[in-house]
Amino acid sequence: MSHTFFEQLWIARYVIMNGVAMTVAISLLAILAGSVLGVFVGLALVYGGMILRLIVRAYTDIIRGTPVLVLVLASYYVSAAVGLDLGPFSAGVLALAIFCSSHVGEIVRGALQAIPKGQTEAAKAIGLTFTQTFTSVLWPQAMRQCLPAWVNTAAEMVKASTLLSVIGVAELLLRTQEIISRNFMSLQFYFLAGGLYFIVNYGIEHFGKYVERKTALPS
Repeated sequence: MSHTFFEQLWIARYVIMNGVAMTVAISLLAILAGSVLGVFVGLALVYGGMILRLIVRAYTDIIRGTPVLVLVLASYYVSAAVGLDLGPFSAGVLALAIFCSSHVGEIVRGALQAIPKGQTEAAKAIGLTFTQTFTSVLWPQAMRQCLPAWVNTAAEMVKASTLLSVIGVAELLLRTQEIISRNFMSLQFYFLAGGLYFIVNYGIEHFGKYVERKTALPS
């Protein structure tokens, strides 16, 4: 018995919603963990000693130069090989978080280095410690500069979450493929999945713009 697209959509509504929820969860966890780690990566690149900077620079160059799919597969299979039972979800989030951290680290580095050194010298002149200078003078400015590039990186994490389907994580793409295998409406459901990914990224973009407005200096 044949069904229209909307009938099939109604039948598969919970499967699709579960896929969207999984995609959002993967993306948020990877973005959050990757951003926190990325801040420390950026700080190490700017303020670390020579050896630390070399190590962190090698980390960012290697991770940024490695395809995300390779990171996902390595995280899943290497962790299993060394006895860490992470599972597909945790291994996938770990891979995306590592990839995110390498990009956020470069964003933070660039933002901090773009701040005129005279501001640091002025802070020292009025008796501020390095911690006070960083938290009160440098970081607020760097954060505002980071936001546009950070939003782009966050959107890339949503797109990269599709790669977790290869290790069996039931995110939106894998759920869509499961539905298509039953009703053979590939064009319609792939378009639907694309629209849902767009909505998620649209939400991230507008959240970023909202934060930019809230943190912008008064004109």
